[in-house]
Amino acid sequence: MRVLAIIAGGLLTTGCLARTAVDIVTLPVKVAGKAVDVATTSQSEADRNRGREIRKEEKRQEKERKRREREQRDAD
Repeated sequence: MRVLAIIAGGLLTTGCLARTAVDIVTLPVKVAGKAVDVATTSQSEADRNRGREIRKEEKRQEKERKRREREQRDAD
């Protein structure tokens, strides 16, 4: 019975070590992939940001147009 427990414990430890080895080997790949993902902008993010810029510019132009109209009205 004791021998069976030792063999089972050895097999479990081997599986644990193998999993740890796989984790250690794949870690640099995962880190590099995450770094690339953080450093780059996806097309949808670029589109969203461009849309935001366009809306801000349109809002600024509208405020400027209203300000000019108000100034012109006050000057008359």
